[in-house]
Amino acid sequence: MSALEFTNLSVRYGTGRKAQLAVDDVSLSVPVGGTLGLVGESGSGKSSVAAAAVGLVRPSGGSITVDGVDIVGGGAAARAARRRVQLVFQDPFSALDPRMPVGASIAEATRATGRKWSTDEKNERVRELLGFVDLDPDRARELPGAFSGGQRQRITIARALAAEPTVLIADEITSALDVSVQGAILNLLRDLQSELNLSVLFISHNLAVVRYVSQSICVMRNGKVVEAGETEALLANPSDPYTLELVNAVPVMGERVETESV
Repeated sequence: MSALEFTNLSVRYGTGRKAQLAVDDVSLSVPVGGTLGLVGESGSGKSSVAAAAVGLVRPSGGSITVDGVDIVGGGAAARAARRRVQLVFQDPFSALDPRMPVGASIAEATRATGRKWSTDEKNERVRELLGFVDLDPDRARELPGAFSGGQRQRITIARALAAEPTVLIADEITSALDVSVQGAILNLLRDLQSELNLSVLFISHNLAVVRYVSQSICVMRNGKVVEAGETEALLANPSDPYTLELVNAVPVMGERVETESV
């Protein structure tokens, strides 16, 4: 069984003749305990897929299931299943309330578990989660402004984990960070995925980054999946011209970068 499955998903923005089709009949599966990379240029529909999975937009067609439960409709079962999918946003600077201590932001997310927590239990859980993402638990009372971009992204990951998800969606989580910090965040995600047996949908426009964290890849363009398969096999022998363009665009160490003469 797939942890998260999209079947013939369509997403439209607007109504009538001005409606824009952002996702067009997309089907893909995030395996239990594995990582699926979703790659494509800006505007390809990747983030709309993520938004539909967590209820930020309503699909105009198709279905989304979590552990076999349809999460698009209403009802207690759908809401409970939807809470098992958590999204980490691209920009860690805008993802946190600047006036709220980071520990309080993480503690707030524990409500998504549906359990009642005492104050002591919440505080202990916050400390545990900060430790998970390699941050000092004693900094829980500090405001987001006291942290670097990479540290803030670690905090948003801890907040997502506070909801005890089975599926984590990482939407361009390194693109707003310095190159020197990106590798540390990717390694953290890989470690957490393995340690917690998370199922991960990893979204990026950067094929090299997707290759590093994903066992399988779906390539999107203009709202459609144009190619999918196991990571190494697909990248070694892409069948779609667009995928080949993405592969050829990845810089290779030791090769000269060609530039146009001025």
